[in-house]
Amino acid sequence: MIKITINGQVCECEENEYILNVARANGIFIPALCYVSCASPTLACRLCVGEIDGKRVYTCNAKAKDGMLVITDTPELNEERKAIMQTYCINHPLECGVCDQSGECELQNFVHYMGVNEQKYAIKDTHKPCKKWGVISYSPSLCIVCERCIKTCKDKIGESALKTVPRGGDNVDKSLKESMPKEAFAVWNKFQKNLIAPASGETLECSKCGECVAVCPVGALTSSDFKYKSNAWELNKIPASNPHSSDCELIYYDVKQSSIENRAPKIYRVSNDFYFGWLNGAARFGFDFSNKNAVRDEKLFDKIVFALKNKEIKTIKFNSFITNEEARILELFRQNFGIKLVNDEAFKFQKFMKNFTEKSGENLYSANSTDVANSDFIIVAGSFLRSDAPNLSYKVNNALKIKKSAGLYFHPVSDKVVQNFSKNFIQIKHDAKFDIEILLFILKKFGQNLPEWLNKNLDQNFSELLDLNETKIDEILAERQNFTLIIGEDFVCSKNAEILAKLTGFIAKFTPFKILIIPPRTNSLGVSLICELSEKSEGKTFGYNEEGDYSFGVFKDLQAPALSQQEGTFTNYDKRVVPTNAALPFCGFELNDFAKSLGFGKKFTIDFTQDLGKNFKNIKFDDLENCYSDSGENQRGYELEILKQDADLSEFEIKNENENLKDFIYAANPINEFSEFSAIAFNEKAKFIVGSEFLQMHNIKKDEILTLKINGIEISLPTEENNEFGGILLPYFDSKIPANEIFTDSRFCDFEIVKGGENE
Repeated sequence: MIKITINGQVCECEENEYILNVARANGIFIPALCYVSCASPTLACRLCVGEIDGKRVYTCNAKAKDGMLVITDTPELNEERKAIMQTYCINHPLECGVCDQSGECELQNFVHYMGVNEQKYAIKDTHKPCKKWGVISYSPSLCIVCERCIKTCKDKIGESALKTVPRGGDNVDKSLKESMPKEAFAVWNKFQKNLIAPASGETLECSKCGECVAVCPVGALTSSDFKYKSNAWELNKIPASNPHSSDCELIYYDVKQSSIENRAPKIYRVSNDFYFGWLNGAARFGFDFSNKNAVRDEKLFDKIVFALKNKEIKTIKFNSFITNEEARILELFRQNFGIKLVNDEAFKFQKFMKNFTEKSGENLYSANSTDVANSDFIIVAGSFLRSDAPNLSYKVNNALKIKKSAGLYFHPVSDKVVQNFSKNFIQIKHDAKFDIEILLFILKKFGQNLPEWLNKNLDQNFSELLDLNETKIDEILAERQNFTLIIGEDFVCSKNAEILAKLTGFIAKFTPFKILIIPPRTNSLGVSLICELSEKSEGKTFGYNEEGDYSFGVFKDLQAPALSQQEGTFTNYDKRVVPTNAALPFCGFELNDFAKSLGFGKKFTIDFTQDLGKNFKNIKFDDLENCYSDSGENQRGYELEILKQDADLSEFEIKNENENLKDFIYAANPINEFSEFSAIAFNEKAKFIVGSEFLQMHNIKKDEILTLKINGIEISLPTEENNEFGGILLPYFDSKIPANEIFTDSRFCDFEIVKGGENE
């Protein structure tokens, strides 16, 4: 740590941190329109100009050195900034009254802040028609070409889907170079030459995360569905957490009444703290899945209560799209009535964590997403990362781009976007059979003081088996110090899951790697810590958002609230217990109503927040924060404590039980699809996702109906070509796809083509 002085204030920071970031972390205001945290500077707006020892610098790009004296607030510098803001106003449309960004527009704010009340300059305008790129709209006349969107897409998301193109406007009169302030002339000259466009041509080809919309300081990039729907100041921001995936990132439901005639609240959009929290497309655009027309079916409710009270129901089957509080209620059902709790994915995750704990001596994995972003060497194994955990893929890409990190990405399905993250991030497409071998390679390469019996299992040439270039790996490993290993659902669901979990535990204990094990669904980690789960059902079942003899759920016979209609907490993959608030009202029954009828419920579901069990803290829901600090520190909820125990280092058999698959289908959702809830929001049906190579290899036409026999079950679906991925993928977000019956002990399965025909 070093000390620098900014405008007379002494600030402690890390050496080489950008001065603008240091200022923001210490509450010092330096204007900037083009810079966003965690991305490289664009130097487009020049508003952050300052002086160090009398020399002009841009604080978004200048790095801190010990003893540095920085001045950014002088009359001369402020006049420069005022002139820059004048150039941004040249030909900027006077439509603030109807602009989607009005009220939260940074251009608007800075024009007022700097006292711009006249215009000294003019230039002929050019016609710039609006563009619609799917869920995203672009209004080039409003664009100030700050390039935030370009840098965010490249440095944070990893897709590089946007670029600058020639504007086609007149050049700025060169004679003004002498009379205009230097910085203002440079900004105007650059601005007049460029616009933003898709890197691929007319069509925006990306995962539609919408982060470019979030970072746009003006109204140039907006959500197509939100455009001209509401003024920003009319919306009530309700803090919540992403309900679709286990990042559970901070979101805001932006809510107001539906219409003049209908006073019922409606979600108009989802926004976020884009400086420190990044959203996937499901979180941003997949918000319309609530149960809007719920009714209280008293007769059916009483029937289910009677069946529970009289122990007619033997099993509750549920999934992990629930809150911690609901998981606690279900666990109390088990304790009070002896009911079995069945949750397939959480049960597998719970078993994996138990075996990991046995060998690591820690009840939880050690890494979080911040550790990933700060790592300089990352290995990903057993996860189709951009589909399984897109937010985590953003962190990996950000480490590679900003920290100049390196790493290895192991997976049997190739991903061209991951391949382009960095030349130092090596994608290793391996045989689907191999998973144990990857972890043994890591132990052999990085292990220290391993048990003697384990060393004997490391004699094999894993580099040859996995087709690894050890010379290249050694090159990118040079001088690396912060190591992170990300383990995904492939390993949790593998036939070898027990062995893989134990080997992961040994990696945590005997190598420099911090470990992050991705929970497969929104609250799988919370469910696994709170509930004692069973593997199989027995007797009559009560299904919570699942099918059962009695069904209770968002779209079941007895209607339950969606996660956007509930207060409670999730336990995310950062091991943080984070709060979520209800955006919309709900008029039906909640799980707590069953608990009340059976004598162990509380007044409100969130009254269980302080009583979730031994792994959790005794903190009331209303005392949980849900924000980031100005320095980017995560202040959302609280992080679970890692508990230590003696590690079991005894020998176990290491044997690969996976099948040899010459060709396989893989269980994976399209990016931004996670469940039937996101599918309802996007109005999307399942399709086979296929790469062009697969289509050619099997002589299948694009978009045709394909019938496959997979594990004895015939599935007929249309095909959807996606050239980012290799092979063929079967989504499981659609509840009509019997994924649990097909992929019983692996996400990879052999298949037979039964029929291919023209699209019906």
